[in-house]
Amino acid sequence: MSSYSASAPSIHSAQVSKSPNIPFSWRVGSRQTWLVFAAAIFLVSVPVFIEAPLVRSLPWVSLGLTGLWVWLSFALMSRTSTYIWGDLLLGFSLSWLAGSIYWGWLRWEPLLHLPIEAIALPFALVCIKRNWGKVGNFFYLGSLLGTVLTDVYFYIVDLIPHWRQLMQVEPELASPILQSALAQVQTPWGQGWALILATALLTFGILPLRNQQLHWWAFSGAVLSTILVDSLFWIAAASA
Repeated sequence: MSSYSASAPSIHSAQVSKSPNIPFSWRVGSRQTWLVFAAAIFLVSVPVFIEAPLVRSLPWVSLGLTGLWVWLSFALMSRTSTYIWGDLLLGFSLSWLAGSIYWGWLRWEPLLHLPIEAIALPFALVCIKRNWGKVGNFFYLGSLLGTVLTDVYFYIVDLIPHWRQLMQVEPELASPILQSALAQVQTPWGQGWALILATALLTFGILPLRNQQLHWWAFSGAVLSTILVDSLFWIAAASA
């Protein structure tokens, strides 16, 4: 594998100096860093609504799409002008692969969720150590961190039984289970831990934005989008 810096010289142009003479808008992020940040949020939040129904009815199709994402990512990485987006898409393909495996065949067992979601963790860590594909691999790590914190909340608030029940019923029969889970979240214990979870996500998501390197903005976008996805889930539960 070629080095990250050699394959993507344009990335360095986005790493802005911290000189006080640089306008404030550039010191808090260049146009390219904001684009990577927005793309990371998109790749975590929007595909959830595509992959979730697809993997439930056509798990093999969802799994097969991983190959398409990987092929497209390397095609984009083969050109300097689109290297960053291919890099980010490769990280997305890791998350898509894990999601397809778990939600396609193993969704009935919550204890397997984190091990499956972390299936690409060794690959990501090796690539980061070799300074290759950092934007995509940091995106994957940010997405995984958001998943870890959300699952920890499920365990602490004792929502795992509701998880198992939801996975065993048809969607039209899920409303009573969602209402029961929502009632548990709305207890002082559930609300207290929700506040802790949100604070942790905001901390992990905002602090890296002080760094002008693109991979940190991809990481932050993935972490902060967890708040959006979790919020949409609870809104859906409340309206069920």
